[in-house]
Amino acid sequence: MSLEVVIEDIRNGIKTGRFSNEAAVSQGIVLRLLDTLSWPAYDTQIVCPEYSLGGRRVDYALCHPPGRPIAFIEVKQIGQSEGAERQLFEYAFHEGVPLAILTDGREWNFFLPAGQGDYGDRRVYKLDLIEREVSESATRLNRYLNYEAIKSGAASKNALEDYNNASRVKQMESTLPRAWESLLAEEDEILLELVADRVESLCGYKPNLDMVAHFLKKRGKVPEIAPSTNQLLKPPTYPPHPTRPRNSVGTGPVTIVFIFKGKEHSARNGKDVMVKIFELLAKRDATFLDRLDVVFHNQKLKNKKKTRRALAKNLEDLYDNKDMEWKTKYSERLSTGHWVGTNYGIREIEGFIQTACEVASLDYGKDLIVNLGD
Repeated sequence: MSLEVVIEDIRNGIKTGRFSNEAAVSQGIVLRLLDTLSWPAYDTQIVCPEYSLGGRRVDYALCHPPGRPIAFIEVKQIGQSEGAERQLFEYAFHEGVPLAILTDGREWNFFLPAGQGDYGDRRVYKLDLIEREVSESATRLNRYLNYEAIKSGAASKNALEDYNNASRVKQMESTLPRAWESLLAEEDEILLELVADRVESLCGYKPNLDMVAHFLKKRGKVPEIAPSTNQLLKPPTYPPHPTRPRNSVGTGPVTIVFIFKGKEHSARNGKDVMVKIFELLAKRDATFLDRLDVVFHNQKLKNKKKTRRALAKNLEDLYDNKDMEWKTKYSERLSTGHWVGTNYGIREIEGFIQTACEVASLDYGKDLIVNLGD
């Protein structure tokens, strides 16, 4: 009779209440399964019942060679196995067996006693014959409890492999919150881009990276409920600079006015302001853009994750982890041949302009007055 057929019959017996006590579970489920898994179930030197351990007894010691335990099975009445791990582990530690099994006939818990952590951490697998598919139950029982697999050491290797996999999963799960917090704190560019791109795909408008960073910081965790489009597109509010010029708003797009050396200039948006200022400063000093490029390069080297680069002599040096098509889309070439990145938010653009003023020996807020808006 195949293992699948035996498991199906045992499942029916559990459902109809055929195994009413521990002895019935031991004889009608445990010994029957061991016999089907090729164990000489009635050779008491190999499947040793009531194995003695210094005045205490474990229900079954599976032995190889005969008389030498390689695995223990502790049997309980159906529904009564909870809390029995401690006793089983004491037996296992005493004899140094690599595999310990606790079962009430329906649930089969496979443990590695030499593992780390509490009893639950050292459980390799929990098999419920009623909840699992028959085929999966057969696969697991063969993997951990087949006679040839136990004798060859393959069962112990399988258990160790599954234990290590489960341990890795737990470690990854416990680390995920710290990884998320780290990405938020560092304003990781790839994360911000992913969120911005998703917003654009949902509503057709792409928020700048500052807006996304502000939103994520405000939430502080993965949103449990998807926010509305209006929430995502609502920009952060920044205090106005008292000396900045007012921007004009008409029926068309907003026009940003900036004042350089007492002369007003207009631009379409914040990115256009930055491009025009860089061009103006390059006309005053032919070495300005090369010197600014060096400054941005050095800032990037100092703080790789948090610092982004607004200007580069070569397009390849703009943005991290982006292909050339993306870089070309979100950049603009100056008359000098230098490239300016345009996929930045208000705060970042203002920071870039302030850096440009420092390099050009200008007083930001006096020689150059800019109001990029809220």
